[in-house]
Amino acid sequence: MDNNRDVGQLLEFMVRRGEVAVAGRKGRDRLWDLAARVYPDGPVVPAQEALRIRNERRLRAVGIARARGTEYPVEPMDVGEAGAPAVVEGVKGTWRVDPSLPGQPFSGRAALLSPFDRLVHDRKRTVELFEFDYQLEMYKPAAKRRWGYFALPILYQGRLVGKLDAAADRTVGVLRVNAIHRDVPFSKAMTAAVDDEIRDLARWLGLDLALAGES
Repeated sequence: MDNNRDVGQLLEFMVRRGEVAVAGRKGRDRLWDLAARVYPDGPVVPAQEALRIRNERRLRAVGIARARGTEYPVEPMDVGEAGAPAVVEGVKGTWRVDPSLPGQPFSGRAALLSPFDRLVHDRKRTVELFEFDYQLEMYKPAAKRRWGYFALPILYQGRLVGKLDAAADRTVGVLRVNAIHRDVPFSKAMTAAVDDEIRDLARWLGLDLALAGES
């Protein structure tokens, strides 16, 4: 019996019941407490109304989603009947879209995303909408990794364009860039914008930047 796994499953079940919640972190460990001591006091919302509000907020966060999506621990990706139906050209089936978003002005930029960012968290959705193949490979043997231990998706002007393989080596105080995997050809402007983001990441981590190569 795996005691850690069993405890984790029990905590996830209690989160869904609203009995416990994450109150903070100590290093990589989550600190748990009774939900009543974590969440602010507020009015009691009937279950169906709470479900509607949750689905609307979830859809607003991702913009477009399947009515029923991939289920992850603690957080299913379903949005139910929230929003309006939509069809994505070249993709089978229907989607739900936040009706307040289409037609809004958009100004993109470069960004390095967490592997857990909601834009890429549902890997199937990421492939369907953006044709972006990505997996978190930290649990794979090193020889089977395509992009690196903890590669960061690269976003540029509304497109997912590559992955950054970088690691923080705090023993020597550097952010080591092992590779920049380009899914599309980078223009000079893209390269400069991504390089700026990498330098910003190093500064935020308080590390010097070490370039080991690109691919």
